[in-house]
Amino acid sequence: MVEQDYYQILGVGRQATAEEIKKAYRSLAIKYHPDKNKGDHQAENMFKRISEAYAVLSNPEKRREYDAMGSSAFQGKFSQEDIFRGFDFGNVFKDIGLSGDMFGRLFGGQSWGPGGFGKRGRGKMFDFSSLGNFGAGEEAMRGQDLQLELPLTLHEMAYGVEKIVEFQRDGQLEKVSVKIPAGAIHGKKLRIPGKGSPHAAGGQSGDLYIKIKEINHPVFKREGHDLYVDRHIKFSEAVLGTKLTVPTLDGKTLSLKIPPGTNSFTKMRLKGHGLPMGNGKSRGDEYVRIIVDIPSGVNKKQKALIEELAKEGM
Repeated sequence: MVEQDYYQILGVGRQATAEEIKKAYRSLAIKYHPDKNKGDHQAENMFKRISEAYAVLSNPEKRREYDAMGSSAFQGKFSQEDIFRGFDFGNVFKDIGLSGDMFGRLFGGQSWGPGGFGKRGRGKMFDFSSLGNFGAGEEAMRGQDLQLELPLTLHEMAYGVEKIVEFQRDGQLEKVSVKIPAGAIHGKKLRIPGKGSPHAAGGQSGDLYIKIKEINHPVFKREGHDLYVDRHIKFSEAVLGTKLTVPTLDGKTLSLKIPPGTNSFTKMRLKGHGLPMGNGKSRGDEYVRIIVDIPSGVNKKQKALIEELAKEGM
């Protein structure tokens, strides 16, 4: 996946307003529009790139995530389907003579509307995997996309890893190296262009999508970028206080002071010991859930002591 700086592609600064971003996109879209550059594949590719950049930067929520995560992590986390979902060309081009039918030719019989791309008038979403080709004839000559699940441990998702993935393609066993960025999240897809099924008539191959699947960890539970771990203490330790050693995902152990009078199911935070964020500059937290073990049975001496404590109001 080629890293792209969306601000640089549109030629605007990171503090650009929504109107400045829209104006820059309109200008570039007119310049690189395929109807004005017939047969020029570089212009078509540039039109695709500026459209992808505008789809992200014109959406306040996606723009915030892009700014926070950085280009490489954002493109690793979001597929093109995620990026273009809900994107509407209509407001951008309504006054410069570019129609929905024109977009239908470019995007393989699709059109745009208030809800984004879809089959003409039927609300069916656009096949985003076809964005690699803009020629009307080429789209019909494209193979099927493939999708694979890639199981990863929490540690691999947190710190990144490179994996060799094996899959069947056109009846042959293929291998591809996949680089998983640090901070990857369960369910996100990575796109590998041209590694899908080839077209029977010799057209362009489809794409391969690698979907990340989290493997359950024996110790930690994940919620977003935060990690949770349970630690059991005795009743006397809850009353008097104690110290615990707590593991972290990166293999360290930390000392945690449990204050006197701690209740069962109290959560204690270890700041910055969760999963790395997509921007690589910050991390989630680790939460230690304290569980007080109440004995199911006591001996005579213990019972006598507890009865004495009860007399003292405990």
